[in-house]
Amino acid sequence: MLHRRSLLLAGTAAAALAGTAPLRAQGRRPTLAALEPVATFEHQVTGVAVSDDGRIFVNFPRWTEDSPVSVAEVKGGRVVPYPDAEWNTWRNAAKDQIKPETHWVCVQSVVAHRGSLWVLDAAAPALEKIVKGGPKLVQIDLATNTVLRTYPFSEQVAPEGTYLNDIRFDAEGRWGYLTDSGRGAILVVDLGSGEIRRMLDGVSSTTAEKGVVVRTDGKELRRPDGVQPVFNADGIALSPDGATLYWQAISGRTLYSAPTAALRDASLSPADLEAKVRKAGDTVLADGLWMTGKGQLYVTSVEDNSVRLRGADGTLAPVVQDKRLRWPDSMAEGPDGRLYVTASRIMDNRWFDPKAGVAIKTTLFRFRPPTA
Repeated sequence: MLHRRSLLLAGTAAAALAGTAPLRAQGRRPTLAALEPVATFEHQVTGVAVSDDGRIFVNFPRWTEDSPVSVAEVKGGRVVPYPDAEWNTWRNAAKDQIKPETHWVCVQSVVAHRGSLWVLDAAAPALEKIVKGGPKLVQIDLATNTVLRTYPFSEQVAPEGTYLNDIRFDAEGRWGYLTDSGRGAILVVDLGSGEIRRMLDGVSSTTAEKGVVVRTDGKELRRPDGVQPVFNADGIALSPDGATLYWQAISGRTLYSAPTAALRDASLSPADLEAKVRKAGDTVLADGLWMTGKGQLYVTSVEDNSVRLRGADGTLAPVVQDKRLRWPDSMAEGPDGRLYVTASRIMDNRWFDPKAGVAIKTTLFRFRPPTA
């Protein structure tokens, strides 16, 4: 997941985690799992969500094409517009006739939580200018497939250049925490009042690390004009007890964390809040993070087509690695413990490959993590 603004730039042991909640993992290096295709799409997929009863949802952001479907339920390998066809009717060509407040504009991620599907709409087609009124978080009741509530993001909390990326919720469903991969920030949503606060805006922990270069297929990832992309805060995970938030930039090898109590504390100054941020350890260049209910942290490694499990000693052992897993992006956990992961093929789209078509085929995979 990335932002065009970034493309133009440059042109667990508790003690080891500096007082944060522990990142537990299996005690030995796991055996590699088999990768199973779930569905193949004609368009570029990023997010995936799996409900408690096994329903599968995906989304297709309007990056290099005007996707005909933005949010879908996957049924028997088919893409079914969700929650209905009307929500998926927004198009670039008809943007003045269709209200962005009540339609999907450029959806970046989906999350299933507590009987709802939550849809995060960055509303920045082609990763450029934000469509006014479009940035939003939408809650959909999975029992009735109807919209329950919409949380709009104002220009104050999502100024131009923002790209709402991925979100996690606490177990009680009171708070949502999300990354802005465009400008680099953490946003906190009070799901009760609807208040949204922008935190850690443009600080070192939410922006790309200097000198970090993304490599795919064994070579540096560059645009046709030679410019190297720079990716800000993207992957995000929440500890099972909801006390600690983790995140990192794709263009970075550091996992950061902060107490969620501090992120929710409106009395803290920006400097005081930044002082609460800790380096949780070193990682790979990861797009997606997923924390299981048992506290196991999985990360997607874009440089070597793998998903890795972070061990208690901070090591990152691959659990699945496959050449088909091109740019492993978002993850979700099914009710049977299998992990789902999208291969968004970012390195293959027309930003980096002039020969690529407007739309590229992508795949949703799943695998069963090896047991210790």
